[in-house]
Amino acid sequence: MLYQVEMTVNIPQDMDEDTVAGIKAKEKAYSQDLQRQGIWRHIWRVAGSYANVSILDCRDNAHLHEVLTALPLYPYMDISVTPLCRHPSSVREGDL
Repeated sequence: MLYQVEMTVNIPQDMDEDTVAGIKAKEKAYSQDLQRQGIWRHIWRVAGSYANVSILDCRDNAHLHEVLTALPLYPYMDISVTPLCRHPSSVREGDL
């Protein structure tokens, strides 16, 4: 099942820079692994914000919850989720 996930990151400004760098490195590795697995299908940066819009392909709502809550930056994110389904006018048959 496809989900549009909008994530805005709000790291506390007083957080230690080394701690932030470590969290960001873990986040990058985790998200890239999910991309290689085909779970994190697309990711776009929102210009001018520490935010992204992503398309995730998860088995169900519980799987999506597991993926999102495992993000190292999760405690510092505002997240909104929109479930998606194939539009009848789409010419892409395999993108369900």
